[in-house]
Amino acid sequence: MKNNHIRLEKVNLFYSSVAFKERSLKSLAGRLLSSRKAKHEVHDVHALKDISLDIRPGERVGLLGHNGAGKSTFLKMLAGLYPITSGARSVVGTVRSLFDLSLGFEPDASGRENILYRGLLLGLSPNFMREIEEEIVAFADIGEFIDYPIKTYSAGMQVRLAFAISTIVGGDILLLDEVIGAGDANFMTKAKQRILSLIEQSEILVLASHDFQTLESICDRGLVFHHGQLVFDGQVDKCIQEYKKVNNLS
Repeated sequence: MKNNHIRLEKVNLFYSSVAFKERSLKSLAGRLLSSRKAKHEVHDVHALKDISLDIRPGERVGLLGHNGAGKSTFLKMLAGLYPITSGARSVVGTVRSLFDLSLGFEPDASGRENILYRGLLLGLSPNFMREIEEEIVAFADIGEFIDYPIKTYSAGMQVRLAFAISTIVGGDILLLDEVIGAGDANFMTKAKQRILSLIEQSEILVLASHDFQTLESICDRGLVFHHGQLVFDGQVDKCIQEYKKVNNLS
């Protein structure tokens, strides 16, 4: 029997200040030649602060917080994209995440070639990707451009293809950062249907959104983040009330 779960114990995550500084030779020379001293020293950013929680199979968890509160960082930490600085992180189960859709595209390669590349990034085998290639092509519905280099695509076409690839298979744990806008009305209808299907198949869902109606319709539990801290964990309706209270919203 599977024991899929998410368990965090006093998790802290810092962004290094180095990531915020210019590191090119040109910028370095500019600073050396400048007679003006920096008015503010850049410090490491404490993005997540002492986060402890358990999420078990069957739970549908919504995330709320102002921009910069830590929601996206939290999701990327769960996905293993951001390493924690201290504490303990245990995520058991196959994780599928829908954010950073442009990740893994090779601009000079065709759409078909990128289907294979992105599939490998998702941990899927070349044989499997070849078997489902036509299904992905049909869902993306970008016509002859599927055989053109990605660099010739519009932003919308890239998102459509990336969405089609990333959602072709589900996982035990589904991480979503907002509902993805990916083209015209017909495609959006298909996209929403596929997301709902993935949600139904997943054992655990973690969804970050500012859409209260979506959170109330899908989630039963809510988390409120505020300046990197988890300030509320409870029923989703009370979560929305707490979010409004913390952010002084009517």
